[in-house]
Amino acid sequence: MLTAVLGWLAALALALGLVLGLLVAPREITQGNVQRIMYVHVPSVWVAYLAFGVVFVASIAYLWKRAAGADRVAHASAEIGVVFTGITIASGAIWGKPTCGTWCSCDARLTSGEILFVMYVGYLLVRTMIDDPERGARYAAVLGIVAALDVPLVHFSVYWWRTLHQPPSIVKPGPATMPGVILVALLVNFVAFTILYLYFVTKRVGLLRAQQEATA
Repeated sequence: MLTAVLGWLAALALALGLVLGLLVAPREITQGNVQRIMYVHVPSVWVAYLAFGVVFVASIAYLWKRAAGADRVAHASAEIGVVFTGITIASGAIWGKPTCGTWCSCDARLTSGEILFVMYVGYLLVRTMIDDPERGARYAAVLGIVAALDVPLVHFSVYWWRTLHQPPSIVKPGPATMPGVILVALLVNFVAFTILYLYFVTKRVGLLRAQQEATA
């Protein structure tokens, strides 16, 4: 029931965010319409951060209590985080080509984000490579905790090193630096993508539980 409700809420919120981002928010003066990819790129970054933060907390809970539910949440959240990190990297490259003149560069933000992506792909591979599920869960939990430490590095890389990537406009000290209508459209998409994340997590956790029960 909860999963179905989250699914419908996500669909409605995404539709509203799409209308606001493509039709209501004004065309950005400098970048033009390519700036509208922000309404996918930035919320995808947020979902990736959220997903890996959940992996961090759930992994600690699993190592502490050996709770199978915590491991399932960590596993599901890691899968979703990998997907949205991939979306972030791809949409960033599409956005970067017309604005920075290149699809890809040795940029600190991009490099640290790609490292984050690879580490969590490794997290998922660990689970499939180890025959003993409990031992695989333990190893994955340790990797999930260590890999999450790269998230602050990704976020603050634009402050610590010289990069092509612009500094954050919302998740930063001080007020947001964008017009109100653009900010509203972006925040609606933040909410929509968050609900979508919750839908994916609940759906995937249910599938993992069913799979474990069938195996047992």
